[in-house]
Amino acid sequence: MVEQADPLRRTPLSRDRILRAAVTLADEAGIESLSMRNLAQDLGVVPMALYKHVANKDELLDGMIDVVVGEIDPLVPEADWKQTVRGRILSARRVLLRHPWAPLAIESRNMATAAILAYLDSMVGALRAGGFTADLAHHVMHAMGSRILGFSQELFDASRQAGRSGPTKPDPPAPLPPEVAARFPHLAEIATASSHDNESVVGQGCDDQFEFEFSLDLLLDGIERLQRQGWTSSPRPR
Repeated sequence: MVEQADPLRRTPLSRDRILRAAVTLADEAGIESLSMRNLAQDLGVVPMALYKHVANKDELLDGMIDVVVGEIDPLVPEADWKQTVRGRILSARRVLLRHPWAPLAIESRNMATAAILAYLDSMVGALRAGGFTADLAHHVMHAMGSRILGFSQELFDASRQAGRSGPTKPDPPAPLPPEVAARFPHLAEIATASSHDNESVVGQGCDDQFEFEFSLDLLLDGIERLQRQGWTSSPRPR
């Protein structure tokens, strides 16, 4: 009796299959492990077979980003702009937490991919539908920065500063020495003001999810106030 071939190997090679396999490889082993050779080995093909569907590694990364962005929840039609924007940004954050290599990959590209451009365009559309002028929407997108895509560059994130990707577990920071705490009492005070997440990228006392949502809500509340006031960047008469 002839043994049945591995179903994975019998599946025809396609661009979509290659991209999804690359995303899985990056999720499991980190983006630094990704190479055309390793990817071909996972797919059970020779490396040259990949080049019929993706021209090079840059095109592969662009396609992987588009796969990830495609996992973000779609816009909710005819919903309040603030809830729509907030919900979609938090959906993007959940997606990027599943793919911890993706923020650095997104930041590394010289040009935004098609899926990112479509995502950003739809978010501007949600603002415009909510009564924002194009002027205000322009500045809102600048203010939101990478948060619009569900991530922010943390001040003390060593993995970003070192150019590495993937989840990290930094050593907990040592308590401030008494002489330092005396010199910087406000820093010492906020360092112990709350305790949520001991594995936060910014150290003990900070909860990544809480801090992200706090910043997001702070921005959205301010944006809502400006929108209601009919804010414009045009110079005001003196």
